[in-house]
Amino acid sequence: MFLILSCISNQLSTVMKLNKTDILILTLLQQDASMSVEAIANNVGISKSACWRRIQKFESNGVIQGRYTVLNPQEVDLSLTAYISVRTNQHDDGWYKEFKELAESLVNVLEVYRMSGDLDYLLKAVVSDMASYDVLYKKLVKAKLLDVSAAFVMETLKQTTQLPLKPSLA
Repeated sequence: MFLILSCISNQLSTVMKLNKTDILILTLLQQDASMSVEAIANNVGISKSACWRRIQKFESNGVIQGRYTVLNPQEVDLSLTAYISVRTNQHDDGWYKEFKELAESLVNVLEVYRMSGDLDYLLKAVVSDMASYDVLYKKLVKAKLLDVSAAFVMETLKQTTQLPLKPSLA
């Protein structure tokens, strides 16, 4: 299991200052989100109630965005990962809204980023095979795109969801 961590909400950055205890708690949760509050408190060296309050504060401040189980894609027949590069000559608000809605509706698309440089958007998708990718591609190109190209993962050398936390400077 893992946690999604973030200190940015609606483009307004409110970076939470983290001390060593906060970092230990968050690191433990990133390693195993199913760990009990009692186990975390014992590892960190604080009381269970103090640990619970800190975790609640992280959740209410948006530092912890959720708790999820990480699945093995091969074991659920989603063994082909594609990074899809998208370029468009459409940059108005109406097109953006339609593209965002389309991207959100495509269940095989896990991540979508608006990029700087030569690309406009970068998408990460998982599918079972090339035929499934073709189905996804045909849905994606309905968005009036200038160029769509994909690169397929042949081997994963490193993959983590754990952010490298460090103490905040006061």
